[in-house]
Amino acid sequence: MAMREGQQNEPALRDVEGGGQSSGVPANGRLTGSLDPLDAPGKHHWRESTITKPGLDDRGNVFFAAVEMTRMPMVLADPNLPDCPIVFANKAFLDLTQYEESEILGRNCRFLQGVGSDRETVAELRTAIEARQAVSIELLNYKRDGTPFWNAVFLGPVYDVDGKLLYFFASQLDVTRRRNSEQMQRQSQKMESIGQLTAGLAHDFNNLLQVVNGNLELLATQDLGERARRYVDTARAASERGAKLTRQLLSFARKTRLDPRAVNVSDLIFEFGELLETTLGTRIDLQLNLRRRLPNALLDADNFEMTLLNVLVNARHAMPDGGIVTIATSLATLNGDAAARFLTPGDYVVVEVRDEGEGMPAHVLERAMEPFFSTKGVGRGTGLGLAMASGFLQQSRGRLEIESVVGEGTTIRMLFPVARDDAPRLARPDTHDASSDETNVAAGEHILVVEDSPEVLALAQEILEGLGYRVTTASDGQAGLAAFDRVHPAEPFDLVFTDLVMPGSINGILLAQEIAARAPDLPVLMTTGYNEDLVVDGPDRAERDVIGKPYRPSELADRIRQALDRHTDAGTRRKSSDFGAAEA
Repeated sequence: MAMREGQQNEPALRDVEGGGQSSGVPANGRLTGSLDPLDAPGKHHWRESTITKPGLDDRGNVFFAAVEMTRMPMVLADPNLPDCPIVFANKAFLDLTQYEESEILGRNCRFLQGVGSDRETVAELRTAIEARQAVSIELLNYKRDGTPFWNAVFLGPVYDVDGKLLYFFASQLDVTRRRNSEQMQRQSQKMESIGQLTAGLAHDFNNLLQVVNGNLELLATQDLGERARRYVDTARAASERGAKLTRQLLSFARKTRLDPRAVNVSDLIFEFGELLETTLGTRIDLQLNLRRRLPNALLDADNFEMTLLNVLVNARHAMPDGGIVTIATSLATLNGDAAARFLTPGDYVVVEVRDEGEGMPAHVLERAMEPFFSTKGVGRGTGLGLAMASGFLQQSRGRLEIESVVGEGTTIRMLFPVARDDAPRLARPDTHDASSDETNVAAGEHILVVEDSPEVLALAQEILEGLGYRVTTASDGQAGLAAFDRVHPAEPFDLVFTDLVMPGSINGILLAQEIAARAPDLPVLMTTGYNEDLVVDGPDRAERDVIGKPYRPSELADRIRQALDRHTDAGTRRKSSDFGAAEA
């Protein structure tokens, strides 16, 4: 790089992208035009430079010192030599690429490229060099140890006073963090869109299943022949599988009802270690590296168990010849890097599952958490395992991360926020049987049923009237409120059973609020095909009772009886099993 001594119009060095990196023209001479090198790359950065003293022998001036001291990687390539080799690289370039100077000089810059380098971007760079034009690109390059990094390159020609092309000068920036953040943001937006679509489909599907399930349950109570009953049982089993699928879809869409508690993850994993070993099979060894005295994590224990099992099933399929799966727990503190992972700063309990399987190529890894994406082949899975896991982690205010190398294996990392001291603790449920086979006795109570699906409305009416209740129906929230105002004074309602999501200006929540203003002690039971709606805001949210669709007639009977019994002073009727109220 030739510098002309005594030149006064030195290009200014200015900080860019934080980090103290600087840009400018590290050759003295003139700039073509007056374009700002910090503005839009490829349009407003410097285009070319002219020098009066060619050669790289004189390195004792301030300009070479500045180039060597800057944290911006810089190189010079000589187009007059075969293959346009690098003839100068500053220390920042050596630090970035991890190469020694002797390994760089005399080589074309393409040695930094690899399998992930975009061919079209490389062609754009070559075209600019052939045309002796300035160009700015972002290209995936590789360090000496094989680590990929995103490289922003600003390249332009350097001429002598006679217009002869002497060098190509390239200043560079490592923009890996920005590119990764952008990719995660795009992936997050993509998954959010898929999640919204999935949840909507699951909601509508649950309404359809409600009609199918409910009518099959009613049909099963009839006097059927053995053959007809077998048909009904087969249809009921298929319908139950459909309901399970919608629950998986809602889990992916982060619309599953969770009961987060303070849980010691190491203890929890140790407790069901035998189940984990059974899931992996006899050809795979399970190794546990569980940290002792680990802080409690805030999570839903049942969903965590299901998530971990799904991860192990994937590991088993990736290791047909056997091997080792390691489950490790640890504690991580995220500060400045939390935002890049879309997490809040703080302490996180980390659960890491490592296998020695086949690994995933980049194009598979990119789609690994999409619903219904599977490489297992037909009949070997739904493709919802990692999608459900990702949804559960996000709903738990944590994060699921995947690292995979083809031929070496996959590491799946789950980060859960550490529980606060006042978080509720995990309590094992008792095995009390609520004797659900007992008959729900109705005493002619009056129930207002509000549902926008005509088929579901008719089914609910038939179930409740079959139990001995008097039923008034309405097709939406406005009609329900009108029916309440019209009927309640003369024939008081004993309970309101309403859908949560309905068209119009009054949904189930608003309807419950309006009814509470008119009759504060009247019980309201809600139903929904969206599990998201089980978590609702408001000062009385803990008192709201919700049953998810599709519900069985016996479940609806229990929940209706339970809601009525909670609001009566007699206390003589049977207490049904507690299915739980909606909680935040």
